Parts: sequence; C-alpha cells; structure tokens
Amino acid sequence: MEERDHKKLGPELELFYIDQTVGKGLPMFLPKGSIVKRELEKFVIEEENKRGYLHVETPDLARLELYEKSGHYPHYKDSMYAPIEIDDEKFMLRPMTCPHHFQLFLSRPHSYKESPMRIAELAQLYRYEQSGELMGLIRTRSFCLADAHIICSSEEQAAEEITGALDLIEHANGVFGLKLGVDYRFRLSLGDRANTEKYYKNDAAWEKGESLLREVMQKRGAEFEEAKDEAAFYGPKIDVQMKNVNGKEDTAFTVQYDFCMPERFDLTYIAEDGKPKRAFVVHRSSIGSIGRTMAFLIEKYAGAFPTWLSPVQARVLPIGEAHQAFAQGVVQQLKDAGIRAELDQNNESLGKKIRAAKTEKIPYLLVIGDSEVSAGTATLESREAKLGALPIADIVSKLQEEIKTRA
Repeated sequence: MEERDHKKLGPELELFYIDQTVGKGLPMFLPKGSIVKRELEKFVIEEENKRGYLHVETPDLARLELYEKSGHYPHYKDSMYAPIEIDDEKFMLRPMTCPHHFQLFLSRPHSYKESPMRIAELAQLYRYEQSGELMGLIRTRSFCLADAHIICSSEEQAAEEITGALDLIEHANGVFGLKLGVDYRFRLSLGDRANTEKYYKNDAAWEKGESLLREVMQKRGAEFEEAKDEAAFYGPKIDVQMKNVNGKEDTAFTVQYDFCMPERFDLTYIAEDGKPKRAFVVHRSSIGSIGRTMAFLIEKYAGAFPTWLSPVQARVLPIGEAHQAFAQGVVQQLKDAGIRAELDQNNESLGKKIRAAKTEKIPYLLVIGDSEVSAGTATLESREAKLGALPIADIVSKLQEEIKTRA
C-alpha cells in the first residue's frame, strides 16, 4: 500500500512536506496542497452556511485563565504547549476553540428565539503531540479544524442538532466518495465514572449524556461500537473512525454532548417567561482537521483527486510549436471559466507530455494539433478514457459542471 501512503505521495505530488528546520509535526503546504486545502475549506463553509451556521474568527491564543475556567487546564495540559509569559501575564496557544466561542456567546444576552445558535470557525489549533505519535498530516502539532459549538435551549434540541451534525458529516463523506462500513465507522465514546482525574465528575450527567447519544445512534439505524474511556473530559461523543493505508485507526470527525461547559461558563439564554435558563451545548467537527481529511483523501484516491479537488484540473498539450498560440488561447478560456488550467510548454514528444500529466494525476488533458487548430477544437482525454475532439466551449461546459457538482 506504499503507493497510496500520503506521506510518500504528499511530497511527490508537491502537496506538502515536513521541514525539520521549521519543526516536527508542523506541515508546510505547497501551492498545490494549499489549493486542495482551500477547496475543502470552501466546501465546508458553503455546506455549513446552508445549514444555518454562523462563521466567526477568534485568536490563536488566549490568557491561561480562560483554560482554567474551561477546565482544559489542568485536564488537558499535557497536550497543550507551555504558557507564554508576556507583560506579567500567561498566554496559551489554543488546542481548541470552545472557550473562545463560549466567551463570544457571553458578549451579549441571547433569547430562546436565537436558539439553536451554531457558532463555527475554521480554526488553527496547536497541540503538543508526542514525537512518536506524529505522522504526516494525520497527527500533527498544528492543524486547521472545521469546528463548531451549538448552543441549544433544551436537551431535545441538542439531540436534534447532534442528528443534524451527523447528517452533515455523512453528506460530506458522500461528496468525498467515502462509504459507511467501508471507509469509516461510528464509535460511541463513553467516559469512566471511576476516573475522576480524566473526566468531569457528575455521574448523573454522564448517564444522561451517554443515553442521549446512544438513542440518537439507534434512531439512525447505523451500526456503531461502544468504547469506554474514549470520551472528552466534559462529556460523551460520537466519533467517526477511519483507517489509514497502514491500518492504524484515527478519529476523523466527532460530535460531542457537553454537560460541563454550560455550568463552568454560566451559559444561559432568556426563556419565553423572560427568565435566564441554562443552555445545552453540542461540540462538533464537520470535516475534522483539514490536513487529516486531506491525508485520508490522498490515500483514498492515491493522489488522483476528483476534478473539483485537483490542484490542476486540465493541462493543454500543444503537439508542436505551430500550435502554441492557439493552445495559449485555450488555456486562457479555461482560466476565465474558473478552471485551474495550465499549458505544457516543454519541448518534448506528445507521448512524454501525456505520461508526465498522468504521473501528476491531472484529471483532463487537451491535445492540440493541426486538425484541432483548424476546427477550433481540442482532443479531450480523461484519466479513464479518450473522449475525442470537442469544441472548446463544450469542454469548458463539461468541466464546469463536474466542478460545480463536485462529481
């Protein structure tokens, strides 16, 4: 499976690399990898906007007091970077966004009419992973998370939002070509009542939270495994588990029920009777860490991304010098139509140009020779088949449709 390993394909396809001078677990995205990352980010923002999420931006660091308030410090401090001391204050690089989002919620009073409030962010996070655990884009020390926190007015609403978050995850997986039971599975991650060092102490809340998530999964009718001692410190969660090419399993996406933070942050809303009532919170990551999702997709497709995700979507191959001017015009038409296209100007044989494009996993090739110049066409070839000579406008329409529908 080495030919699918994202750690091998990433540098080969000029997507990303790890620079040891920059540091272990700190991936550097090259121009092509940045395109894939941005396409995933655009996709998730578009999908979340359709579902009523409100996107925000919060700082990459905060005062240590914020994480003491949330309980991440000390519960999570082994996975956090050491405090940064500035002006007699201590700051932390954030390992998660929930405390920021809760403070943002507290910036003004909220009515029950605003509920559920879905606060989302593509957030850069920093976690101190052990050196032996670091692996490519799957386990890193800096990553961008498609994160969100949903403030609800009732347990029933929280259950509905958990279902909605799982619907979004399954929709995204469908667009990515990932299949339940083949590429991913569900795990209900439970706490351990006896482990009060790792988990927030509230047995009744744990029972209620775990029952709520179990009931949501049973209603969905999807198979799931229960796993003790895999929960977050503040509540149980539903994890979407995926395996890499080496067979190691990681959590790709997650939906969590939180009974701890509403109390710690005194999260309330103004109810119909005009009085403040305690809110309920759901944490979720729709497509998880963008880098980790990229890693799974690189391995799923062996680097041959679907057209909408491909860094270069079409390459124009003029057969000879006489076809260069027409080929340049075709590239411009493709670019004007929003298609990521480039011109092969190498002084090589057509066969070598085609082999180079196939090695780079480019979805579409447009070959241009004498007959194409005279007819105003290009001979189109996909990764799967030769599609023949077509008018440039038809090729543009075909590729635009494929990209727009994320086929």
